[in-house]
Amino acid sequence: MTSNYMAVNQGVVARQGGGGDFWSKYLLLSIVVPNGVDREKRVMKYAYAWLGLLLLLVGQPALAQKIVFSGQVTEAANGQPVPFASIYVKGTTLGTTADDEGRYQLTLNQPVDSLTASAVGFRPKSRKVSRTLEKQTVNFPLPSAAQQLGEVVIRSTENPAYAILRKVQQHKKQNDKGRLDAFEFDSYNRIEVSLSDITDRLARRKVIRDMASVASSVGEMERNASGKPTVPLFASEVISRYYVRHRPNREREEIKHSKLHGVTPRDGTLLSQVLGSSFQDYDFYPNWQVVMGKDFISPIADGWRITYDYDLEDTVQIGANKCYQLKVFPRRAQDLAFTGRIWITTDSYALRRVDLEVDPKANINFVDQIRVYQDLTPSSAGPWLPQRTRVVVGMKPTKNQTGLLVRFNTINSGFQAGQPRELPFYDQPFASAPNALKTPAGFWEQNRPDTLTAQEARTLTVLDSVGKLPSVRTFLEVADLVVNGYEELGPRGRFELGPILSTYTWNNVEGHRLRLGFRSTPELSPDWLLKGYAAYGTRDGEFKYGLSVDRILNRPNWTVFSAKYSHDIDLVALLDNDLALESPLFEAAARFGNVKPGLPLWRDLTAVTAQSDLFHNFTQKLTLRHQRFDPLYNFAYYTTANHEPGAPTAQNFNLSEVILESRYAPGEVLIQNQNRRYAVGTMKWPVFTLKYTLGLPGVLGSDFKYQKFNFSMEQSVQLGQLGRTEYILEAGYIPSTVPYPVLKNHLGNESPIYTSSAYNLMRYSEFVSDRYASLHAEHYFEGLFINAVPLLKKLDWRLLASGNVLYGGVSQANRDATPAFEPDGTPRPTFRSLTPSTPYVELGYGVENIFKFIRVDFLHRLTYRDLPNVKTFGVKVCAQFKL
Repeated sequence: MTSNYMAVNQGVVARQGGGGDFWSKYLLLSIVVPNGVDREKRVMKYAYAWLGLLLLLVGQPALAQKIVFSGQVTEAANGQPVPFASIYVKGTTLGTTADDEGRYQLTLNQPVDSLTASAVGFRPKSRKVSRTLEKQTVNFPLPSAAQQLGEVVIRSTENPAYAILRKVQQHKKQNDKGRLDAFEFDSYNRIEVSLSDITDRLARRKVIRDMASVASSVGEMERNASGKPTVPLFASEVISRYYVRHRPNREREEIKHSKLHGVTPRDGTLLSQVLGSSFQDYDFYPNWQVVMGKDFISPIADGWRITYDYDLEDTVQIGANKCYQLKVFPRRAQDLAFTGRIWITTDSYALRRVDLEVDPKANINFVDQIRVYQDLTPSSAGPWLPQRTRVVVGMKPTKNQTGLLVRFNTINSGFQAGQPRELPFYDQPFASAPNALKTPAGFWEQNRPDTLTAQEARTLTVLDSVGKLPSVRTFLEVADLVVNGYEELGPRGRFELGPILSTYTWNNVEGHRLRLGFRSTPELSPDWLLKGYAAYGTRDGEFKYGLSVDRILNRPNWTVFSAKYSHDIDLVALLDNDLALESPLFEAAARFGNVKPGLPLWRDLTAVTAQSDLFHNFTQKLTLRHQRFDPLYNFAYYTTANHEPGAPTAQNFNLSEVILESRYAPGEVLIQNQNRRYAVGTMKWPVFTLKYTLGLPGVLGSDFKYQKFNFSMEQSVQLGQLGRTEYILEAGYIPSTVPYPVLKNHLGNESPIYTSSAYNLMRYSEFVSDRYASLHAEHYFEGLFINAVPLLKKLDWRLLASGNVLYGGVSQANRDATPAFEPDGTPRPTFRSLTPSTPYVELGYGVENIFKFIRVDFLHRLTYRDLPNVKTFGVKVCAQFKL
């Protein structure tokens, strides 16, 4: 079986294998000899007449000599490794590619006289080799291919690299792929994940011992720069066609083939989408390149002189392009910036190649290396597109702990530019072939656009065996339980139990709450999702339960019909706060311990929902909902228009509602597994949500007629060197008369845990509104200030600021809808409204990244400070794992 190899450097194109001619002739002979005849005897019958052909066809495998060459390609001037160099035999189709450290291994089945190595920016070098030794080490120190510099206008006393960078800025629009109306290409992505620097303690664990045993049985284990062995965990290969359209911005990826190796989840559909081209787009023309969720300043950003300095080293030839070679390095090592080299074409001042890494001192957690290597090629329309990208990421919790080494390889081909497709084509961002995960034997060996190194081939062989180890499967099940909170039930995996973390809680209303839940998996049906739970409280002696079902009717538009029913205890303080309750830890804290300040009540909920994407990134949802509330605290409301003392009152109430919700999220990336959909990535553009609620009196015993209007907008804004700002803007209006549990109960926070979506110095149910506007904002300075302070920058702390502003009010009719006193004069729990002229304001400042995961916020309440039992200053803590 032959495997494909393409050496981009110096225009060399080769196909590894060497035995292709033999196998084609052998197959031809097999066809000629009749079936049922012993082919070996038939060949020998003609041995004397066809001696030459016999030596070629039969003798070649027996006489072939296997020779293994290995070594490293380095720069002759300084001994630094040359990444991705080509090593080949001149005049043949034999060759391979070095890795990011310049190391290679090439296995040949015939003797040769010499090997040649080449790389862009260097002159090719050939070395004589032995024709008899089975294992040979051949190193290649490549001399620079420096040329005389072309003409550059240089101002006196100015760094000559600055003149080139100004030219890059002038030509940026014509070279940036963002100028293209549309482009598309074929993409191959390979990702390899390994454990590195394994500690002695971890090495003694059975799962690691089993994996290391399999790895060593295949051949010598790969070692990192310090000589320690690495253990492969996971690898993936994805072949897809990637489509991009601008104005309006749209993307689509058609995953044609996918394969997962090693420690992989049960369902690889979702993972295959994340591992495709949509999430491997490294583009240095925008001012910021997002790597692992962090905003790194591009070396050719508009404000390049603020962050970087440059050295003009020489002029080199890269393929057909003459390029300036520039060394780039950040002015402050702790900044989120790159160091390394970039190559700029001398005629069009386009970015031809980058070889960049992140300084180990950069203020980023758990990462000890990031290296990005990329080659670009001009499109038919002019702007340049990425042809080959290789990224290496090394992650470690601490210096002395086991690390994770991740390698990304992307090779793009078949470029087409300027041929936009009709917009409906892009409405489904991801499309997978029905059998994308099922490929015939030998498919990848024949269709990879590059050749695996010997080490990479061993790694995939190891992973195909590692994934079957019982200890590894057990480890995967435990990891899946920790991450997803569900445990597979039964051998066929049609149901899962969970969430495990909700199995036990305690509060002063229910006592010890025991809960058992389940959900279905795609093994039961890819078009249905069932979820349910049952709970019991030891203090109130009551059972609680819930059941929901989702039916997926159409996947391209994600048309889903849902129904649910629940009978459980809820809190008035948490009602109608779905947008804010994004922190499971905060919600658990609000429902744990003393929940009486949150005003507990029984809630019976029945709802049916239909949703669909009407067009790209616009989701429309329609919900019919019925609720019955039975408060567990002293509550009453007037049942007639007469709100005078002594008028009839009631405690329980029913609501029947129609809810229309429209959500527009331009630029949001949505991925699907078989029965769920997820939004991923940061909110580069604002996300808009508009909700309208209509109360239907008399329907199923509903007690009120009302309308609710709610609008929200949220976004994460990149500000480059200044950091990142995240905000939520919300407004609402209820022009009806209803009891205060039906109004907007603004989310307070009496727990010690900070949450960005709540008012952290407001008490539970402290303020209620029927008209309101609010702004939640947080700004993350990253290392903007602390990185400039010598004694503090070593701590890697990061400053942040926050602010919450809330305007609101309640009509007089809603103030009078609930009596404040019992008939005997006993006061009832009630609510407080904001003064329309005075907003609620709290401001905060804090430090994150303490010990890598602790955030501390110092908060000041600036208004309504004289109310009883309020805190005007508070300190709240939360744990967050951010790079």
